[in-house]
Amino acid sequence: GRKNKRLKVRNIRFFKNNFEIKDKRPGLNEDEIEEIREVFDLFDTDGNGSIDPKELKAAMRSLGFEAKNHTVYQMMSDIDKDRTGDINFGEFLDFMTARIEDADSKEDVQKVFNLFDDDRTGYISLQNLKRMSRDLGESMSDSELLEMIERADSDQDEQISFDEFLSIMTRKVFA
Repeated sequence: GRKNKRLKVRNIRFFKNNFEIKDKRPGLNEDEIEEIREVFDLFDTDGNGSIDPKELKAAMRSLGFEAKNHTVYQMMSDIDKDRTGDINFGEFLDFMTARIEDADSKEDVQKVFNLFDDDRTGYISLQNLKRMSRDLGESMSDSELLEMIERADSDQDEQISFDEFLSIMTRKVFA
């Protein structure tokens, strides 16, 4: 059905980037790993399977952060465990799941939520996702963006509340 169609969506370079069993993590199911893979793919703008400092800086800027070189290289150093100068998916997955489990994660998730909720309605709408997708250089159709909303939208009001976003980001609920 619908979940199988999702796997064929052209904007998800999920399978082309050699998603393998080795990317499994305890406590994460395949859908959760796929969600993190989609974020990774947004940042990996050249599609080579890793995020370099230039891509990280562009991603930070598109998310509204001031991306000074020192900050970018400090982040690279923190995430790039194998010291290749790039962040591969495994390192990104470790970083994302470690951050999700931090005690201060609710505050961090609120900051990310606020980046999406640029009109400050308290919800992430289709319009918010369209803007973020455009800002990140991704061309995603309305149906792809609506599917993202549907996966997080537990009360089916066609928008994502902070609690729904927090549930997704802390891996409590995945549709």
